[in-house]
Amino acid sequence: MSAWLKVCTLDDIPLLGARVVRRDGEPDIAVFRTAEDTVFALEDRCPHKGGALSQGIVCGNKVACPLHNWNIALDSGCAIAPDNGSTRTYPVKVEAGMVLLAIEQHADA
Repeated sequence: MSAWLKVCTLDDIPLLGARVVRRDGEPDIAVFRTAEDTVFALEDRCPHKGGALSQGIVCGNKVACPLHNWNIALDSGCAIAPDNGSTRTYPVKVEAGMVLLAIEQHADA
């Protein structure tokens, strides 16, 4: 089960930039904004060496890892060939200028 979490306004994310959503005990999530105002959300960790993707450069629908320049597709989280690997993606949307992120809700045992 997922719940939509308001994380920021679209204007809070710079064009071709990212914001980080920090979660207790869970991986950070990077929310990216492209030049066309499309938003994507990925685990903030490159599949290569764990670099913070939120610190990378956004170009088109890709982000370049700041450590070793691997390109990661924002829509799929997959590394662009010849590199190999992927990072988790998260559902994200914009409604009335607010960025909403789908976060899994864990049922109590």
